[in-house]
Amino acid sequence: MLHSVFPATAPSKVVVYFLDEIAAGRLMPTAKIPSERELSESLGVSRGTVRKALDELERNGLIERKPGSGTFVTELAPEYVTEQGTAAAVPEISPAKLMEARIAIEPQMAALIVRNASNEDFDHMTYCLQQSEQADSIEQFEYWDEAFHKALADATHNPFFTYLLKQINAIRAQSEWGVLKKKSLTAQARAQYQEQHQQILAALKIRDAKQAQQLLLEHLWLIDQHLFRPELGR
Repeated sequence: MLHSVFPATAPSKVVVYFLDEIAAGRLMPTAKIPSERELSESLGVSRGTVRKALDELERNGLIERKPGSGTFVTELAPEYVTEQGTAAAVPEISPAKLMEARIAIEPQMAALIVRNASNEDFDHMTYCLQQSEQADSIEQFEYWDEAFHKALADATHNPFFTYLLKQINAIRAQSEWGVLKKKSLTAQARAQYQEQHQQILAALKIRDAKQAQQLLLEHLWLIDQHLFRPELGR
């Protein structure tokens, strides 16, 4: 019988990663999951954090450890995802309305990140930026761009912001957003976003909430301009 919720002590970043992968169909029942070392490196967390998350996933019946063979997704995993609403329908929200909400909400995370973020959180943000800079396609860049903004939300250590960014990213996966992003994500825009991301992370690392909030706001304003008023950047 699947538990309805994970204990609050579960390392949420790793747990959410698995729930998202299962919901998206990238991890199917009987699939073998990566090793602790691989997960630690790819998610930017310690092996101890990965191990604790795997223990919780196993207790909830989502994975099964087979000595000598590895760790595998169980047949019950999709049922858990469905019960928790991970795969719930995403409401239709226009890109303009989404950006309006992001500009109002995301900069407010800065103060909580400055107060609550751990070195592990900053390591994960750094990893996301490294991956985005190495991305060789719009789709890869967009994936790691989403991951960076979600890492910011996770670093607040407030589940409300984590939930909000998860919903934002789900809306960004809709086709209308994808068309706009492909049109607006020029080489120049991408370079600007990467520089802004680095500046945001630097401000957060020195615990400067005011500067980080302003940089986040300016970053979102620039995205909004590129999406809806590209002539201003010419």
